[in-house]
Amino acid sequence: MERGGREKEEEEEEATMESISLLSPYDMTIFRLSHRVVLAPLSRLRSYNFTPQPHAILYYTQRTTKGGLLISEASGISDTAQGLPNTPGIWKKEHVEAWKPIVDGVHNNGGIFFCQLWHSGRVSNTSYQPNGQSPISSTDKPISTHLFIGGGSGGDNAPYSPPHRLTIDEISQVVNDFLIAARNAIEAGFDGVEIHGANGYLIDQFMKDQVNDRDDRYGGSLENRCRFPLEIVEAISNEIGSERVGMRLSPFADYNECGDTDPHSLGIFMAESLSKLGIAYCHVIEPRMVTQFEKVETRNTLVSMRKAFAGTFIVAGGYHDRNEANCVVENGDADLVAFGRAFLANPDLPRRFRLKAQLNKYDRSTFYTDDPVVGYTDYPFLDD
Repeated sequence: MERGGREKEEEEEEATMESISLLSPYDMTIFRLSHRVVLAPLSRLRSYNFTPQPHAILYYTQRTTKGGLLISEASGISDTAQGLPNTPGIWKKEHVEAWKPIVDGVHNNGGIFFCQLWHSGRVSNTSYQPNGQSPISSTDKPISTHLFIGGGSGGDNAPYSPPHRLTIDEISQVVNDFLIAARNAIEAGFDGVEIHGANGYLIDQFMKDQVNDRDDRYGGSLENRCRFPLEIVEAISNEIGSERVGMRLSPFADYNECGDTDPHSLGIFMAESLSKLGIAYCHVIEPRMVTQFEKVETRNTLVSMRKAFAGTFIVAGGYHDRNEANCVVENGDADLVAFGRAFLANPDLPRRFRLKAQLNKYDRSTFYTDDPVVGYTDYPFLDD
């Protein structure tokens, strides 16, 4: 079925379907969303030489609905930002030009597209750094585990390289790198940017006290540890407008050996601070995740962060079930729900939710290959 025909059919289906909170319209600052289902940022490792590729046009447009919000895969803000192979960048003119047709594809289908801005920090290896230099971080403490490198379903392992502890002057330069990347994203046509402050990457390495061991104004107290991320948010908000800025956080997680002894206080402080800056949304990873082997539940809650943040609150973290996601919206615990693996395997996920249709199963072995089709753009639609 042609795309236009599918959209018409979806509109007819929506008119006859029961109304549920997850599929109801929502206003997010200047954006009118047609439903609450968000494409979560998903690294796919198919951007060769750190440059977005034409095959990403189909990948993103397949997952676009009129009025739907998509967040791009993590995009490096400088040549020191990379920590994985074949991830896209947004720091050079050629990156901007490569992103333009991808963004146009999403807009032509009526979608709203935010670019996730990323710096891996110490979650890297000298092989990904310019001139083989050390990765940068808030600390000079290395990660003790191994880094995924190479293509294929498993890739290879290599030690994480000991990081270089940023000086105060260097921190200012990184803040500026984020600002320039945000400017580039808007030039590429993105509707806004999401600052990646989660998953143990550079910004998280400053916020979490189990990594940040500084004794200057960027370390020690909670306010000092959060100074760097908030400087980034403020700089970007002043550049492109706070209504076009979101931030992703994972205060309760310890990804990449990046945990905090008081995640509740960290989460509330960041939520309150971001609320004062008036950004569009706060995107938080639930303190529970579906791992490869089991669903892990914890007693932590995001309710306190939800109450502390006045803007749009997005949750993510192992959501696969329509009813579970609808419940969190219906109860007022979130405004939007971001889906990763489920959206990866079901390009028409909102429609499947409307129809209570069975979902495609994802194939983990194809998540990070370099194939531009298999496991990327070949998941079937309901009509296929």
